[in-house]
Amino acid sequence: MTIDNGNHLVLSGNASTMKYLKDIGAEHALAGPDNANASFADLNTGARWTIEPSDGPIPFWLFQKGKRVPGTQPLDYIELARLLSAKPDRTLGETLTCKGPLWDRLLEPFFLAALNTKPETGSAALAAQLVRETFARGGRAFRPRIAHPTLAAAFIEPALAYLAEHSASVRLGERVKRIVFDTHRALALEVADRVVALGESDAVVIATPPWATAELVPGTTVPDEFSAIVNAHFKIAPPKDAPGMLGLIGGTAEWVFAFPDRISVTVSGADAIVDKSREELADLLWRDVAKAHALPAALPLWQIVKEKRATFAATPAQVKKRARAETNWRNLVLAGDWTDTGLPATIEGAIRSGNRAAELALARRAV
Repeated sequence: MTIDNGNHLVLSGNASTMKYLKDIGAEHALAGPDNANASFADLNTGARWTIEPSDGPIPFWLFQKGKRVPGTQPLDYIELARLLSAKPDRTLGETLTCKGPLWDRLLEPFFLAALNTKPETGSAALAAQLVRETFARGGRAFRPRIAHPTLAAAFIEPALAYLAEHSASVRLGERVKRIVFDTHRALALEVADRVVALGESDAVVIATPPWATAELVPGTTVPDEFSAIVNAHFKIAPPKDAPGMLGLIGGTAEWVFAFPDRISVTVSGADAIVDKSREELADLLWRDVAKAHALPAALPLWQIVKEKRATFAATPAQVKKRARAETNWRNLVLAGDWTDTGLPATIEGAIRSGNRAAELALARRAV
């Protein structure tokens, strides 16, 4: 089967992502519901619920008991206003109450998935920006979207086709070992057994992980603490009534995604389990899936994907280490979801970083 490493959720309010997909002719490559909703199941109590935010910025849905988080009242959600004025050095634990039904049944799983860091220690400023761009704008900006059928089919293959149509050359599998600099410019790239000289009009965008960027670009400050993600894929058709995405409370599995031919699980901030054996993880996560979807206990064919350094740890201390796109060399700029985008390490942040890098590179070429 062709599967992604994991399940990367996009929201309809991710404007840069939507524009990117339109630009490369892949605007229909994301699948999701017509209206904003998120389904949850509590594995300990058996309770199930679905939140259904109203489309506009006025949160009428909070006054409809069946559409808000069970056990909450409309006034509970006012606490999010404190988040929007959080200072850059504050954590979510220092900003929100971090307890009660709203936290346990919505905010904690949402912020854990978005920050890929234990929410209480995560940056309140990054969380606040997420809320401004999605939740606070209403359901139209909060509709979940998943790449269909794969991330490559949605984000990569159409982009490569677009580049080919515009006479761009793409070379893969050639590691850049070193960049040769003078005081003001990058002069050349050392690639394998040759040196690629850079002309006066050439620009370089470094879009590598932070640890690789620190080696290639001297003096760059980068995040140096990371959080793991564990994904599990099970070759079994989900029940016909299974939601496309189901949040689990009280288990090891956190988000369960239903595809026509498989069920996938994502565990964010997975440092506590990432070193378990693949077999142990498959068994552990399948028990949660089987319980949530009333499926047989027998383990189907499976695949486990671990990423120990999936994203930078989204704490205030690590946020301060995110580099800007600009560098000391006029023809070299940085990109990547770990750079200073104002967002956590997400697809939306990665695309914004690419846009910013392209703008700078083109502007510097024009000088």
